[in-house]
Amino acid sequence: MSTNDCRIGDDDASLGSGPVDAGLQVSNEETSTGERDAEKGQVPGNTQVDPFGDESNAEVKYRTLHWWQAGMIMIAETISLGILSLPSVLATIGMIPGMLLILVLGCLATYTGFVIGQFKLRYPHVHNMADAGEVMLGPIGREVFGFAQISFLVFCMGSHILTFSIMMNTLTSHATCTVTYGVAGTLICLLLTLPRRLGPVSYMAILSFISILSAVTITTVGVAVENPGPSRVALTAHPALPTGFLAVTNIIYAYSGHVAFFNFISELRTPADYPRALFLLQGVDTSLYLLVAALIYRFVGPDVASPALGSTSPLLRKIAYGVAIPTIVIAGVINGHVACKYVYVRCFRGTGLMAQTLFSYGMWALIALGLWTVAWVIAEAIPVFNDLLGLISAVFASWFTYGLSGVFWLFINWGRYRQDRWKMALTGVNVFLVAMGALICVLGLYSSALSIAANQSGAGSQGAFSCKDNSANLS
Repeated sequence: MSTNDCRIGDDDASLGSGPVDAGLQVSNEETSTGERDAEKGQVPGNTQVDPFGDESNAEVKYRTLHWWQAGMIMIAETISLGILSLPSVLATIGMIPGMLLILVLGCLATYTGFVIGQFKLRYPHVHNMADAGEVMLGPIGREVFGFAQISFLVFCMGSHILTFSIMMNTLTSHATCTVTYGVAGTLICLLLTLPRRLGPVSYMAILSFISILSAVTITTVGVAVENPGPSRVALTAHPALPTGFLAVTNIIYAYSGHVAFFNFISELRTPADYPRALFLLQGVDTSLYLLVAALIYRFVGPDVASPALGSTSPLLRKIAYGVAIPTIVIAGVINGHVACKYVYVRCFRGTGLMAQTLFSYGMWALIALGLWTVAWVIAEAIPVFNDLLGLISAVFASWFTYGLSGVFWLFINWGRYRQDRWKMALTGVNVFLVAMGALICVLGLYSSALSIAANQSGAGSQGAFSCKDNSANLS
């Protein structure tokens, strides 16, 4: 099979020529194009430098990941909290529309992830979304994309702190103030974020995946045993627009790992192996999402909770949450690590200050402390699980997972949109992705704002910085 047989993006960047070589290929033409862009000043400043420099004699080596390690980190980052909201999505919009959306959005997420790999190979110095923004829009793009990336990651960190407090309230039957549990979760995540390399995190990622897989298995088996009667599922449903679209944003959150893909590729020993990690992630997450969402909704019906672990009996609920502790913590730590790495590289790139020194380690710790503190504030300010996921998806995941990849493809293929029929078709696909990102952002933000306002003002609302038991109000 030739390298042109599997084209899904740029003509010069394609999948490998056989079933074993699944790496991305970049032609000399593409490499020279990237060099010319740098010479023209489109990639100004020291950001042209590889983020970790020459590591041949470095004390701290960052490019250490094998493709399977990167794949496990991507799985741990992606398959965590998102899967816990999917059964309630089916309860809101119906079994058939929900399953179709999970499948279609998963396929699109695979394509957009591949485009991110193409962009990285065209511009090897790109380490994060901010660098990509600078390539396309100069210094302004760098600041806008950088602010959006760090904001998204911190909101994700906050969602893990919120879930940690729900988990602790469930396990202890609300033995103390919910804010206390939030602080405890923040401190645990902070300590685990202190290692500066992704290599050690990859082994924690394996534990995280085993944890979430075991937790959803316990929940699925538990609800099947507890509710053996006839199915109460609705094949289709007709919710109000804000309610229905908020459910759709929860699916998008389940595929929201793309924001960190540049970082993961940068720490691969062989960046051309990235597609293997991507296809491992997308094969596992899409299959698991479809199976878990359908089975839990089938047995629980319209009253399914979100997070879904709350749909079982009190005893099984405690067991499931106990088993889920590693994924609740570790997936948050991965987001925290990527957020810290962005700030760290942004401050010290090209300075030689990322070596094994007390100063560099102290700065990493201070960055982690600051970001986890902000994440804790967010978790306490938006204490309803679905509302927080919906807001994150609307404002950030809509662009990082879908819209921006369309922009990346249009940028690296500028001037070749009508080259042939294949290129014209792909141009249409990527224009659609940009429009899709914009639509999800606008409608999702509107739906999330209405839901947050209703939950904050309604009777029995949790309220910001509240000591109330947030596990008693799963929705």
